[in-house]
Amino acid sequence: MPNIQEMIERLKATVDPAKVGMFACHNGVVRATSRDGKPARALDIDCDRDAWERVLRDVRSRPGIAAVEAHLNTGRREVGDDVLLVVVAGDIRENVFPVLEETVNRLKAEAVKKKEWLANS
Repeated sequence: MPNIQEMIERLKATVDPAKVGMFACHNGVVRATSRDGKPARALDIDCDRDAWERVLRDVRSRPGIAAVEAHLNTGRREVGDDVLLVVVAGDIRENVFPVLEETVNRLKAEAVKKKEWLANS
């Protein structure tokens, strides 16, 4: 299971440094509450790998983007556990930040499947 720093180091070793002025990262964790504020204890996470790869292919083709890497920890995840890690390498923040946000949103909407376990369930 990689962490954000390992993902950044791997990208630094492989991307063209002339095309990279920044790395933007997302490290999603299991929250202790649901979106509507109910106490939560865990998530069961799975992934549609075809959708995952389709999203990554698309965002990697954006202007100014040198690389996009993502990792999903599947299975049962407890409060505080890492879930979704995303690193976007690119030229300038005006190109990189929107791609980071789009990547996270699309992976969660199109590829990540989750079941939330509330504290009283």
